[in-house]
Amino acid sequence: MKEDLLEKWQQDAAIRGMSPETILKYGWDIKRFLEFAEGMDRNPLVADRAMIRDWVDELRKRGNRTQTIQHCLAAISSFYEYYIYEGIMENNPVTPVRKRYLVCYKTDSEKQSRQSISVEKAADLVGSIMDPRDQAIMMLFLKTGVRRKELLAIDVDDINWKNNSIRLKPAKKRSNLTVFFDDETALLLRRWLAVREARNRNGTRALFISTWGKRIESGAINYMIRKAAVRAGLHDSTSQRLEDHFSAHCCRHWFTTQLYSSGMSREHIMWLRGDAPLSAFDGYNHLQPEDVRRSYLAHIPQLGV
Repeated sequence: MKEDLLEKWQQDAAIRGMSPETILKYGWDIKRFLEFAEGMDRNPLVADRAMIRDWVDELRKRGNRTQTIQHCLAAISSFYEYYIYEGIMENNPVTPVRKRYLVCYKTDSEKQSRQSISVEKAADLVGSIMDPRDQAIMMLFLKTGVRRKELLAIDVDDINWKNNSIRLKPAKKRSNLTVFFDDETALLLRRWLAVREARNRNGTRALFISTWGKRIESGAINYMIRKAAVRAGLHDSTSQRLEDHFSAHCCRHWFTTQLYSSGMSREHIMWLRGDAPLSAFDGYNHLQPEDVRRSYLAHIPQLGV
């Protein structure tokens, strides 16, 4: 039964345009929940808040952190929203449980922040990388603040060399699709493009490709960043503390922090990050990209790599 329930949700999620990666991740969490319900001899389609609360308790006992549990409940909530749409259920049992048990259900040990590094450490990080592709990737993360998925989707044709900008693919979390880069980032990008064609056996338009000539995947990005961060003394895989780990999101954190500390306006930073609704600020819609570009170049730190 649980296989049929999951398959129907997966089909609907694909029609809605959910990415294959998200469907896979959500599907795994939903499958675990359905197995939990089966073990309790309960029909998941008649679940109540007590059952969801028991699942949260079970996840805690298994050692899952609050953020992981939040992701699990997001998946289950999506599952139930589908069956509400189909008229099989009336209410989503996840909503009240999530509101009561996860908003303030975070231990002191979990109240951690992303690792923040200096300009000098960022320079060491980029300088420690020998491969021109990986060096360009790391610099682009630091100098644009793009998310991992956004970087992976960039094609060669998305780069505008006239004003050193990149047009990102539309994404649910991003409001503004344009990001800028400076001259030292341009230098590393051109250095990568000079050797890229030797690897491009399949004629792909992806900016960053693997040794086999295909668009690189997130796993390769994670491995590269982790390896470089270990060399630079920024990543300790044995630690449970978030501050001791370095990831692509730490580059986005560095990008935001450096622009803010150098005096760039909050409106311009949010425009570049692309993660705020366009109505968030008075006059936000009146920001001119050229003004943002000039402000960006005036405030983004130089790494001297």
